[in-house]
Amino acid sequence: MRTILAFAALVTAASSTMAIDIKALWNFNDPVQSEQRFRAALATAGADEAFILQTQIARTYGLRGEFTQARDILKELEPRLPDAGSEARTRYWLELGRTYSSAAHPPESQTAEVRERAHRAYDRAYESARHGKLDTLAVDALHMLAFVDTKPADQLKWGQKALAIALASSQPAARAWEASLRNNIGYALYQLGRYEEALDQFQQAVVLRERGNDAEATRIAHWMVAWTLRAMGRIDEALAMQLRLEAENKKAGTPDPDVYDELEHLYRAKGDAARAEHYAALKKAAGKQPED
Repeated sequence: MRTILAFAALVTAASSTMAIDIKALWNFNDPVQSEQRFRAALATAGADEAFILQTQIARTYGLRGEFTQARDILKELEPRLPDAGSEARTRYWLELGRTYSSAAHPPESQTAEVRERAHRAYDRAYESARHGKLDTLAVDALHMLAFVDTKPADQLKWGQKALAIALASSQPAARAWEASLRNNIGYALYQLGRYEEALDQFQQAVVLRERGNDAEATRIAHWMVAWTLRAMGRIDEALAMQLRLEAENKKAGTPDPDVYDELEHLYRAKGDAARAEHYAALKKAAGKQPED
């Protein structure tokens, strides 16, 4: 099943109020290139800007799984925290938290001690962001707490709190979190077996995605709706959506093993073993591992 929290984390978390456009420098698919851009920007950065750029350099190491290196960079910044501005302090605590718990961490690394360290850092990031009226970063901090508190009820709590901030905010970057947060909330509700409520959140996310220009994100939003419809026993509706997604992915040249996985399940539910095996083979060829 596609990782919804990870997807959300990379969509809107890089916005900035600095003169230097942090979001424009990020390429989450290439952390090395991003690091090079941040280091180049240091040449013309003021004190707070340089501090923030260093936090983003640390993040590039985290995305590469080099968490010790990321923490070493942040440790060098620590003495400057008292004189740093609200955004710089917030980003410091956010990135420190991400060195302990994030989508890039393997599950076996998430001990109780590690989670506690991450929780403290994200709590401080949230408080700093709220004090500085940095709604986008406040949402980011709450969203990251769902990687620490992984029980569905806790993930629902953090998602709903983050969504309330995003919806009440006048800051466009904070409002831009809405679709991702509704996906996260829908996923938590799905895990809790509250399928009707999950479906409502996923459908609202579809509407938001269709207003934008990210075709892949829009297809994922539709996939979530179809996934939930299958869980509700609405097989024919789910099948029609997944077949449409298969065609769209084929046209885009991006076949999706998750779509094949769902089509296999759907055809088995309809008693069509031949079609189910067809999609099982496509899923295997695409590298999708079988699920229990």
